[in-house]
Amino acid sequence: MTFDPNWAQDPQKMQQLWSQAWGQVLQSFEPVDVSALATSMRPLQTVALSPEKLARLQQQYLDDVHALWNQSWGVGGSTGGDARGDRRFASDEWGRNPLSAFAVAAYELQARTLMAMVDAVQADEKTRARIRFSVEQFLAASAPSNFLAFNVEAQKKALQTQGESLAQGLANLLKDIQQGHISMTDESRFEVGRNVATTEGAVVFENELLQLIEYKPLTAKVHERPFLMVPPCINKYYILDLQPDNSFIRYAVSQGHRTFVVSWRNPDMTLADKTWDDYIEGAVIKAIQAVKEISGAEKINALGFCVGGTMLSNALAVLAARGDDSVASATFLTTLIDFTETGVLDVFIDENFVRLRELQMGQGGLMKGQDLASTFSFLRPNDLVWNYVVGNYLKGETPPAFDLLYWNCDSTNLPGPYYAWYLRHFYLENKLVQPGALTVCGEKLDLRQVKLPVYVYGSREDHIVPIGGAYASTQLLPGKKRFVMGASGHIAGVINPPAKKKRSHWLREDGQFPAKVDDWIAGAAEHPGSWWEDWAAWLKGHAGRQVAAPKAYGKGARFKAIEPAPGRYVRQRA
Repeated sequence: MTFDPNWAQDPQKMQQLWSQAWGQVLQSFEPVDVSALATSMRPLQTVALSPEKLARLQQQYLDDVHALWNQSWGVGGSTGGDARGDRRFASDEWGRNPLSAFAVAAYELQARTLMAMVDAVQADEKTRARIRFSVEQFLAASAPSNFLAFNVEAQKKALQTQGESLAQGLANLLKDIQQGHISMTDESRFEVGRNVATTEGAVVFENELLQLIEYKPLTAKVHERPFLMVPPCINKYYILDLQPDNSFIRYAVSQGHRTFVVSWRNPDMTLADKTWDDYIEGAVIKAIQAVKEISGAEKINALGFCVGGTMLSNALAVLAARGDDSVASATFLTTLIDFTETGVLDVFIDENFVRLRELQMGQGGLMKGQDLASTFSFLRPNDLVWNYVVGNYLKGETPPAFDLLYWNCDSTNLPGPYYAWYLRHFYLENKLVQPGALTVCGEKLDLRQVKLPVYVYGSREDHIVPIGGAYASTQLLPGKKRFVMGASGHIAGVINPPAKKKRSHWLREDGQFPAKVDDWIAGAAEHPGSWWEDWAAWLKGHAGRQVAAPKAYGKGARFKAIEPAPGRYVRQRA
């Protein structure tokens, strides 16, 4: 299907094309595999509603419907209830149009009633969570703002532009169908290596799983212990190097650390049989060894972010089992090591779901990056899905340029065996917290042997790694610890440069780590601004003396500069 701007003058043609396009988009943006979702969302026990509660809800609903029908919906009327506090309906236009005002009020009534029914469900906690998640998805999708017939703002813009906004919206829709995901930002404004991932460096080692990037020093002297970052392989590394003013990598380099970063290869079918062990031994441990050899240091400092932190904890436990103390300190950013508290993702995980994934790809195959990205977006559907459906398609807007959202759309695949193993042994069975229960790279893992000092960071509003899940690492790792809680979510809380003077962080200086995060928070003090400076001061204490900065990348023929950063692996698209 191609786009012709003259369609704006042909309403019948526009309606036909909109119908065709919406049929395609419903298939293109399916959040997760249907069979997998159906399996994962099965109730764990019989679901029931108390007859008394159901009767009260029915009567309340009938009373509210009666009041709704008797309400006046003239021009200037209210949108009803609490809807004016919902930014989807914040415009005064919603109250000026009787049809739209009534639609919002009816939607609000439906939402209240359905959520009250969810609260009244008699079932186990996980089943209730699954029902709540499903109802929230339905409510997000069925909001009047998502439909041109009710969205008065989109209608007004269509009239003002004489249909051009609808024509542009259709063009946006067709473009997104072609690229396979909803545009969250103006992707034409960004290019990896040009205006994101621009910190100067070179690839000094590579294998089939990773490229190791060394960055050019920004100081005359560097600390003798080099610094290695292990980002999540579920995303691309440049979340840590978006642009110079918010680059965590550049910040680390500016603090005088000889900095290295793992850039993961975006797997294709040639890597479809790679396992968790392959990534720990052949990537994380290999990177640690390479950084040691390049720098000549006996020990290095390491950082793991999200899944990269889980992988780093595994690598450290493997090295501890081998009597190898190559890592002097570790930083864990929004990382799950104890998978007791996994947030909203827990609604998907049970034996049936994991077994299905094992059958589908446990012996080979790929978990598609776009499927993963869509699933994560639908964890916050109003912000990360329907907001863009309305803006891009109904209003014909081009979303503003935003580096973080560009990164968010640059998805990566995962090898099926790696992914299936990770689901079972961590999310489902939580074996890493059980000493000796998990064997990785031929070694039985025991976190009690990982005695190095650690810096643990968690974000207060994180929906992927809840703050309690991040804090739980303090109860497992026996070495000297420092925990900090930042404001905001999984990404925005981490990428918070000091110069921006945004958000806050919380610290507790009494050295106490009670079992529950709420008890830790009760004794913590709020500090304005970024946590980066606190982390930098902590890492400096583990980085050793300062030595002259290297004049060249790598070391010798084995670790020579292969190509300039960011390298070719990060440019591979899923």
